Amino acid sequence: MIHRNVRGQIRYTSMKEGMEGQERGREWFNFTHHADGSVIMSAQCEIEEPDPTVLRNIICHIGPDRKPQNLLVHLTLGDEFLGSGWMRYDQANDQITCESFGPSIGRNSETRDAGEFDAFGTHPVVGDGFSTRLMDTSQGPHKRKLRFFLPSPDHRGATPPQIAEVEMTMEYVGEEEKTVEAGTFQCRRYRYVDDSDEGMGGVTHPDFDMWVTADDDSVLVYGSIDGYMMNRYELVELER
Repeated sequence: MIHRNVRGQIRYTSMKEGMEGQERGREWFNFTHHADGSVIMSAQCEIEEPDPTVLRNIICHIGPDRKPQNLLVHLTLGDEFLGSGWMRYDQANDQITCESFGPSIGRNSETRDAGEFDAFGTHPVVGDGFSTRLMDTSQGPHKRKLRFFLPSPDHRGATPPQIAEVEMTMEYVGEEEKTVEAGTFQCRRYRYVDDSDEGMGGVTHPDFDMWVTADDDSVLVYGSIDGYMMNRYELVELER
């Protein structure tokens, strides 16, 4: 086989008062790197806190040009089916299409003009880390606006799949070494900032600091969100 796999697990913990260090979820991920430069990202995410619980399964195909090709998502909320869907970027016609279904929305079919955009937002934190490849670190620390299409603007991705659009500012902070349960890694530190007037999904998302492996794999090693979330994300297993 020509492809190469990068697999691992991330632990979600809380830093809320009375819950410091308590596990609140977990994420298993796999990146399949193909010889032409395309990548298949798959992930299963379990969020136990806050209620209701969220179970997410996704598969995302990213082309050799780093543009997304398609995204499959299946969602369970509180152990009940929430929705499933398929998003596709049609480069020839410069359109985003979505076919989805959920008990609250029925059968949903959408098409939207794409224009200039950067990536699909997928909601697994490894996807957030992998999107840092869009930054040109040779420029040194700097910021740039990124435009995303995603299947849910909710901060937990806990709505039936429909086309949503958000803008976030990504900041490249610099290089740092980070030690986590999976080991010690040379990392690049980044920060997502929601500085849009309306906020992501109508609510401003707290800043998200990420430490990502300083290589082409761009694996999220550690993440930190304060504000109303008070979440931490730690790489606990890595195979590559």
